[in-house]
Amino acid sequence: MSIEQQPSLPPVLRPANPPRRELSELASRFARDVLGELAGIALSGITLATADLRPGEAFVAIQGVNRHGAEFAMTAAEKGAVAIITDVAGAEIAEPAGLPIVVVDDPRGVLGALSAWVYGTGADDDLPLLFATTGTNGKTSVSHLLEGVLDQIGVVTGLSSTAERHIAGEIIVSRLTTPEASEMHALLALMRERDVEAVAVEVSAQALSRHRVDGILFDVAGFTNLSHDHLDDYADMEEYFEAKLPLFRPDRARRGVVCLDSPSGATVVERAEIPVVTVGTPSIAADAEAAARADWVVTIDDERAAGTTFTMTGPAGSLTTTVPVIGPHMAANAALAIVMLLEGGYDWHRIVEALERDGGIRAYLPGRTQLVSGEKGPAVFVDFGHSPDAFEKTLAAVRRVTPGRVLMLFGADGDRDASKRFDMARTAVQGSDILVVTDHHPRFEDPDSIRATLVEGARRARPDAEIHEYSPPEKAIVAAVSLVGEGDAILWAGPGHQDYRDIRGVRTPYSARELARRALKAAGWPVPEPRWPVPYPPED
Repeated sequence: MSIEQQPSLPPVLRPANPPRRELSELASRFARDVLGELAGIALSGITLATADLRPGEAFVAIQGVNRHGAEFAMTAAEKGAVAIITDVAGAEIAEPAGLPIVVVDDPRGVLGALSAWVYGTGADDDLPLLFATTGTNGKTSVSHLLEGVLDQIGVVTGLSSTAERHIAGEIIVSRLTTPEASEMHALLALMRERDVEAVAVEVSAQALSRHRVDGILFDVAGFTNLSHDHLDDYADMEEYFEAKLPLFRPDRARRGVVCLDSPSGATVVERAEIPVVTVGTPSIAADAEAAARADWVVTIDDERAAGTTFTMTGPAGSLTTTVPVIGPHMAANAALAIVMLLEGGYDWHRIVEALERDGGIRAYLPGRTQLVSGEKGPAVFVDFGHSPDAFEKTLAAVRRVTPGRVLMLFGADGDRDASKRFDMARTAVQGSDILVVTDHHPRFEDPDSIRATLVEGARRARPDAEIHEYSPPEKAIVAAVSLVGEGDAILWAGPGHQDYRDIRGVRTPYSARELARRALKAAGWPVPEPRWPVPYPPED
């Protein structure tokens, strides 16, 4: 597999031989008005971003937070756009660019349908099997586990997750959890062109609210859990939850698989408008009795730093296997993925035989409780978790596989949901022996102020705790390694797979996984060679 080595913008992803669509037909299907002559003009693609535009494509101009996309119509024309698709206000702004303009009432709202028509990726088109996963935590893990098991049974796969996009073995670093609708449909068309048979897609609440998966009918939708997060985008937890529910309607998915380990799972089952199968892990569920009544029940057999062994039992039979990451919640994610594959039509015995042959699930989960240390010295796990619930589950998992002390290293996002910071700090300090607070993505907030809030929250929860504060993270991980030894563990939560930090709008090259590896090496501990892109100069 090829890996993009630098934190640059992702490549433009388009089918090599896109269908050519007549602009006049597009207008007849979607327009409320037309400005300019459309006859004889064909388009080969569609995009929201001029940076992503190829000659022969249409540029969709929408109203942004601060500016209207139509202000970039001239740039689109210079780059070879054949038309502008926009609203009434945008049409007036874009007219000087001299391109034909197709006027629609709601450009973002219609983008999914437009893109599906342009690329031939709608519900009635010939596409790979499509698997969607939503929930607060675990979406990325389930998506990568789906891909891993599909690989093991010999299926050519595609993936779209927070961490990466995969196309039949090619790996591209991601920038959005779920791409915009125009990019998503182009990606599906490209995957189809490369003979991908099944695709795992991570679907955020924001993706559903912002029309990023409009025009796509998933074969199976999975639900992991719901916990405190994203209240910078939604008024409250109820609104956040409601944003996820449309995925379980017949216009979005054919079938569903729902985890009952969080209370919201039962509500999804109750509100779903499609056939639903359930999965439960009684040992970690908020309601153990409800989880035990699930169609598929998961029990934990063994936990080690290298993975978690579990047994899942349901209508098709019983399977004991291992997922290559720690924690019962990861076993629950793996079971959810396997049941989603069953609901997608894959044979149970084919899956069981592959997992037994390989000694467990073979999946690479970038930045998901990822062990970056060697066989000796402290164990160091780097994780993408950035919510109180994720902290609690992952710390508990690290604790169970650690004979010594557990050190928690974390920061908090700037310009994001600040309401969860005290809960993050409380959970972090209560689950660890040593706490180190550092910076994450400060964005346009003052990092000193963010750290002060986290330290205050931790001290309120445990006045007697050992708490340290270091900035920047490069200094924090070196200090953290110096505070622990053989048999201890460090959980660095937040950065996960990311290859940058957002500091006042500038994405600075950065890798927590590589910083941790180098800090261990500098302290004299043996470390493995990296399996991830390294956005830094080579080591001396």
